[in-house]
Amino acid sequence: MICHWPATRSRFFPRFLKDVMIRPQLLVIAASVMLAHAAPSAMAAATAKTAPAAAVSAQNPLLKASPLPFQMPQFGLIKDEHYAPAFAEGMKRQLAEVNAIASNRQPATFENTIVALERTGQLLHRVQSIFSNMTSTNTNSVLEAVEVDVSPKLAAHGDAITLNPKLFARIDTLYAKRDKLGLDAESLRLLERYHTDFVRAGAKLSDADKEKLKAYNAEQAGLETAFAQNVLKETNAKSIVVDTRLELAGMTDSDIDTAATAAKERGLTGKFVIALVNTSGQPPLAVLTDRKTRQRLMDASLNRGSQGGEFDNRAIVLKLAKLRAERATLLGYANYAAYSLEDQTAKTTTAVNTLLSELAKPAVANARREAADLQQIVDAEKGGFQVAAADWAIYTDKLRKQRFNFDENELKPYLELNSVLNNGVFFAANKLYGISFKQRTDLPVYNPDVRVYDVLDANGKPLALFIADFYARGNKHGGAWMNEYVSQSSLMGTHPVVANQLNIPKPPAGQPTLLTFDEVTTMFHEFGHALHGMFSNVKYPRFAGTSVPSDFVEYPSQVNEMWAVWPEVLQNYAKHYQSGAAMPQELLDKVTAAKKFNQGFMTTEYLSAALLDQRWHQLAPSQMPTDVLAFEAASLKDAGVDYAPVPPRYRTSYFSHSFSGGYSAAYYAYLWSEKLDAESVNWFKENGGLTRKNGDWFRSKLLSRGGSVDALQLFRDFRGRDATVEPLLERRGLNAK
Repeated sequence: MICHWPATRSRFFPRFLKDVMIRPQLLVIAASVMLAHAAPSAMAAATAKTAPAAAVSAQNPLLKASPLPFQMPQFGLIKDEHYAPAFAEGMKRQLAEVNAIASNRQPATFENTIVALERTGQLLHRVQSIFSNMTSTNTNSVLEAVEVDVSPKLAAHGDAITLNPKLFARIDTLYAKRDKLGLDAESLRLLERYHTDFVRAGAKLSDADKEKLKAYNAEQAGLETAFAQNVLKETNAKSIVVDTRLELAGMTDSDIDTAATAAKERGLTGKFVIALVNTSGQPPLAVLTDRKTRQRLMDASLNRGSQGGEFDNRAIVLKLAKLRAERATLLGYANYAAYSLEDQTAKTTTAVNTLLSELAKPAVANARREAADLQQIVDAEKGGFQVAAADWAIYTDKLRKQRFNFDENELKPYLELNSVLNNGVFFAANKLYGISFKQRTDLPVYNPDVRVYDVLDANGKPLALFIADFYARGNKHGGAWMNEYVSQSSLMGTHPVVANQLNIPKPPAGQPTLLTFDEVTTMFHEFGHALHGMFSNVKYPRFAGTSVPSDFVEYPSQVNEMWAVWPEVLQNYAKHYQSGAAMPQELLDKVTAAKKFNQGFMTTEYLSAALLDQRWHQLAPSQMPTDVLAFEAASLKDAGVDYAPVPPRYRTSYFSHSFSGGYSAAYYAYLWSEKLDAESVNWFKENGGLTRKNGDWFRSKLLSRGGSVDALQLFRDFRGRDATVEPLLERRGLNAK
């Protein structure tokens, strides 16, 4: 299972524009280029809304910490026009705070420099956390225009901090004598991280090169924002319209009704709309029996961002790849991937290339064997065609039914959303960690479907607030992710407010929300991220929760997936939504037996995307291609993964993980994390599985530590040794000769 939206990190640090969302878009960083992409009407609306900044300031709920529990945002009071003046005031206050530190005539100390920096920017951090979350979950034309307006200002603001020579001189002085300061381990690590972050941000460059870097930062982030907004807008615009129910044969009546409702909302009464999700594969492909409809859907998905028109991302990709390479070269690196990986646990492009290349050949070989099995079914049915990408999902389901005598539709009546959440996700967390959940209806939310829960620790004390936003919307980015509205920090006296975002189609009123098993696994996965945030127990905001390398952050959440199929948990939530009858043991056994099924496809589609990400970002500025699609095709062929029935999970033109921030040059991270995950799952099994003792050990040694300790050391502290690759190969069925 691959989490759809990985952890993002701004190029700064927690009090400096920290983006705490587990998603691929860094939508609130420099975006001067986006001025050319904003719709005039949206810009006019934003201008009209934000012009009287002084008039709204006194009533602006963003300007002070929320009085709600754990400083949960006051969604009921926050209006679109509040963001722009709050951003302006936040930047103003932080620059004043930072300049006071840099100009302090007292000799630099850990307290008056590093700790003081950790305390700066509280207003800006609060505004950005809420705003960036809203532009992903509940955006509109006004917020998009505000985003365009504020992005270049944020870029300049960040550069004013990280490229401040007086400030860096104080940090550098402390770093030079760090071993003589008598700091505790977390404080020493904080000092070292600040020094590293400033150096990587260009603090040691000449004045002339700093000016070049500022220009790169502004244009690069603007292109990232343009890419992200194009993907979202085209995903909505490219939804396919179907004329008859017959063309949707194979879909459930409920899903067809949902498609009819979506069409009606667009003024297409009597027709049906199938909305796209962010991945290349589309869920309806697993059930649609009309091959023409399948092919239309597959083509619409694969062609996004590359067919001309206002949403075409190819020119943006070429500019962005070159800018990233030039920026990395300016900072002293061979290419952008080398720059990015230095700050990950992988460290080098050689390490990543080795991992991906070792898996590519067996993965594609498995996929070809799987395709041959699918072709046998097509031929037996006298289909008269060769298996293509649009056919893979539906014929895989048929093959699954043949081999294991079940299909996905048999599972769905036993996978009702509320039961999965309460009797599965929450149940497993209670068994492992002793925490409990109580839904609250007295706190404001930004959409009626959003839920809020008190999270109580094993001792009964409040631990966190958990926000659940499960349904898809047209103004919500696709995929699934976790984000933090408030991060834990003993220095700041804050407690976690974390959220999980999924994109489950909302059924018509009065009908149950029945999930696919993939959606169930995704719910467990994202809650693993939430646990990482909720269990944080660190002093400094810089290290809170998921503030770990991108190739480590998916690891704890992948571990949490194991409980979705753990017998005690599965039997507790997998009950028929009408009768309450437990899922038959025979069906449970088949679900377990099928875990390695279709792994050739799943590994190949993931590897293809990860390889593309690396190929784009391992280019030097002088090596840039001129044709995006030709470079993509050549890269896949060179890596041995150019297998048309299994397209990359994301093609270049809608690869938001890679080209709108977050996981650029780091999409390999899911596989890197899975190596640790596979080892950890074995550890849980070896030590008795779902027990408080095991949960408390995982929490104390790893989940609670955030980024306060080196990531791989955290794994060693938990597991007792380094990870090996064999459990991963065995899990994915790639160890067969």
